[in-house]
Amino acid sequence: MIRYPSIWYALLSLCVGTFSGDAAAQLPNFLIIMADDCTHNDLPVYGGKNAKTPNIDRLASQGLVFDRAYLTSAMCQPCRAELYTGLYPMRNGCAWNHSASRPGIISMPHHLSKLGYRVGLAGKVHVSPKSVFPFEAVDGFDDNCVRNPTRAHDLKSVSEFISRDTDQPFCLVVALVEPHVPWVMGDPSQYPPDQIQLPPNIADTPRTREDFGRYLAEITYMDGQVGELMQTLNLSGKSNDTVVLFTSEQGAQFPGCKWTNWDTGIHTALIARWPGRVVGGKRTKAMVQYADVLPTLMDIAGGAVASGDFDGSSFLDVLTGQRDSHRTYTFGMHNNVPEGPPYPIRSVNNGEYHYIRNLKPDEIYIEKHLMGMQGNGRLNNPYWATWVWNATEDEATYNLVKRYTSRPAEALYHTATDPYEMKNLIEDPKLQDVKDQLVKAMENWMESQGDPGSPQDTFESLRASRRGEHRFFPPSN
Repeated sequence: MIRYPSIWYALLSLCVGTFSGDAAAQLPNFLIIMADDCTHNDLPVYGGKNAKTPNIDRLASQGLVFDRAYLTSAMCQPCRAELYTGLYPMRNGCAWNHSASRPGIISMPHHLSKLGYRVGLAGKVHVSPKSVFPFEAVDGFDDNCVRNPTRAHDLKSVSEFISRDTDQPFCLVVALVEPHVPWVMGDPSQYPPDQIQLPPNIADTPRTREDFGRYLAEITYMDGQVGELMQTLNLSGKSNDTVVLFTSEQGAQFPGCKWTNWDTGIHTALIARWPGRVVGGKRTKAMVQYADVLPTLMDIAGGAVASGDFDGSSFLDVLTGQRDSHRTYTFGMHNNVPEGPPYPIRSVNNGEYHYIRNLKPDEIYIEKHLMGMQGNGRLNNPYWATWVWNATEDEATYNLVKRYTSRPAEALYHTATDPYEMKNLIEDPKLQDVKDQLVKAMENWMESQGDPGSPQDTFESLRASRRGEHRFFPPSN
């Protein structure tokens, strides 16, 4: 069952919190750097054809690159809640964007402070309530992902947090706000529209090329922040004693990425650097999920990872090269409320094939931010209107608009050879056994999570979660 704070927990925290300086000094530090809305395979380390990311590339050369890392929900708040709790959206309660986790859930600050860590967060927070996520606030990075322009960042507070106490290890999350829209940071002149190689799931219109260039400029701007953070860590003298994780969160605000269960939505970048323990310049096919990160940090720090505490499990053996596999399946879910009308989706991935079930296939899919206007009447993403306009005369654009707005009840993709999932293999009789295995795994997962499917994706369920009155409760383990 999920463990909630209690008097016993508080007493235990007091007991184990009195680490001796020598014991604490032997524990590695943790630095987690998170981009915001960055499609993983737009990064060169994952095959991206356009973006310039010298600092992320350098980090990859020094660490282990996970080729198959995933999050459960391709929305900012649910995926962060999963990362910080080690629990899937249904179990931690944050199964909608702009919602809240269940009161009493234990998260990263609770778990790691019990092991002697000070746990801070700089930049974007976007998880609640504070009692569930009691990170120490660290200044220096903008916490508003839609500010135009993003506030200038300052490394002073990050440096002070890292260097504050040489006898106590730290865990610091730096949650950047690029390349989240609006795409206004960086230098788009580095990316002339006519030289951009658009992915096959993005319609080719002049406005799309222009906006994609701005998005790429924000990726490069974000990469510069990664470089500055690594430099700050190096100057602190703690670089060799720190586990660094870089992740790209969910996909970008282009159709078929963020707010979807397609691979370009829930597949994330994950790079791990740990001098002396992780061999640099290597890649792994081991499947991991955001729910696995916190149990891994606990394992590294010598904490007990009891059965039932987390939905995820430690992949420390993958980091240290003792194993080359971790999960059999990763799982995905999407509740479209409040981003648009209900459009629930569930999915499962075995590393080679990806099965997606659209629970309301007779409805059209609408995402109001991507398709709609801001309060001032300006289009949120002007390129979308050019897709709709060009669909009249261009068959390829029409097919992409249709793919996004009108979806089948089921889809099966061979992501190993079709990473942008452009060919649905659900009717292939040779893959019936593969489909059956994936469906069984997904339905077992939904049952274990107390996931009712469509009844969950409603405005009333969202409002209840914000009040701390979650309507659906997963069964105890």
